[in-house]
Amino acid sequence: MISIIIAVYNQLPMNKIFLEYLERYTNSDYELIIVDNGSTDGSSEFFESRGAKVLKNNGNFSYPYSQNRGIEIAKGDIYMFLNNDIIVSPNWDKRLIEILEKNELDIITSCGIEKLENIEVTNKFKRRWKTIKNIIGLFGYTEKNLRLMHKLMYINWEKFNDIRYDKYQNKVIEGFVGNTVIITKNGIEKIGLWDERIQAADFDLYMRSKKRYFEVGDIKPVHIALGVFNHHYIRLTSKQSYPEFVDKSNLISLEDKWGEKLIESYIENI
Repeated sequence: MISIIIAVYNQLPMNKIFLEYLERYTNSDYELIIVDNGSTDGSSEFFESRGAKVLKNNGNFSYPYSQNRGIEIAKGDIYMFLNNDIIVSPNWDKRLIEILEKNELDIITSCGIEKLENIEVTNKFKRRWKTIKNIIGLFGYTEKNLRLMHKLMYINWEKFNDIRYDKYQNKVIEGFVGNTVIITKNGIEKIGLWDERIQAADFDLYMRSKKRYFEVGDIKPVHIALGVFNHHYIRLTSKQSYPEFVDKSNLISLEDKWGEKLIESYIENI
């Protein structure tokens, strides 16, 4: 069994789309753990009605804090940390697990608009998505409009992903796309839980895996599966106001933890 852990705050229309595709395209036996950070739009009740385990925080907490709360009750052999504003691809879980195992990894992410096989392709996707999102977004982020954005971007979602998987199969590149992060229990044991001081938790995870790789050598850095593409709406509600993080005073920057020189040396080839 796998444990799918997701932190949410409102976004009910997006949550409905997300869960629809998750249920349609997930092959593994799974438990869905929702860490709700004080939603007021019925999101918590929606997930409960669909059988998810819902942990309710007493306020809006940071991403790493929320994910660690999910780990505390998780029963799966593999942890899958997803953003709620994504649409997963067909067979996403099965393919990611196979790619992880064949490449002897403990941590893997899907690819996506944020990072693809090269900078030219990545920029092409980013431009296309920005255009679609900005135009349709003028009419509001309703469930209907969110679905339309996705349709216009890929036309045929299943065919798009079949083509990518046929082309790249088990190929990986070092790096990360933080909306879909898969970690084995072994990986957690080696590098520890999410650092609750770092909101840029995916970046910090990469740094910790890279450091462990250099110093101990028993784990590889985070890699991206080029054959598995999950769509991310990217800062869907960036223009909306959120309550401040309850744990805001605990947060520090990546630079404070790692230093600019070490960060630059670790990411220069990704």
